[in-house]
Amino acid sequence: MLKIGLVDDHKLVRKSLRVLIDSFDGVAVALEAENGLELLESLKCNEIDILLLDLQMPVLNGYETCKRVRSLYPDVKVLIISHLNTKEALLKIVEIGAHGYFSKNSDPYSLEKAIHTVNDSDFYFDEELNSLAEEAGILKRRPRCYEPEPLVNFSEREIDVIRLACKQFSSNQIADKLCITARTVESHRRRIMERTNSKNFIGVILFAFKQGLIGVEDLI
Repeated sequence: MLKIGLVDDHKLVRKSLRVLIDSFDGVAVALEAENGLELLESLKCNEIDILLLDLQMPVLNGYETCKRVRSLYPDVKVLIISHLNTKEALLKIVEIGAHGYFSKNSDPYSLEKAIHTVNDSDFYFDEELNSLAEEAGILKRRPRCYEPEPLVNFSEREIDVIRLACKQFSSNQIADKLCITARTVESHRRRIMERTNSKNFIGVILFAFKQGLIGVEDLI
């Protein structure tokens, strides 16, 4: 059973999401909070696997909350749930170490897929982000902290893993397609993240875009 943490300052949204999430197979909400500070207090005595986090909240916003959770609880996977759909927001989400993004404008029932994808594949791109990634501006007009990385020479197998991960296949599914073990896939994923200095696999995907190793067609 996946234990979910849910943080949103709007009670109606929070309660509605809880009812929806508790209807999913193998998933249950383990804690709720209306802001980041309340969440951090709850995490002292509650364990969760995935955190669903709003960005715009009083007291402690989602950006700062995510950074603290990733530092204090590195095993917790963070899925941002927001209506902010801009290139700047995407880059900031990557910078703070979130594992994925789900738009509040999406079909509510696709959230089940997003939760399981983040759990299995370490990242989830909402489909509407594909157009943002396709725009050259997301890769060229970056803040100073996104200076171009040095060229990395990936092996053919590493590129295969990246391209299959883009399609949000789990490690087991990638292993089946490449005729290797899931453990080997996990080793490749860790090595790729280390070589690209990425905090998560979203960072790897953007890195691969910058180097021209993948295109938007690889996300389809």
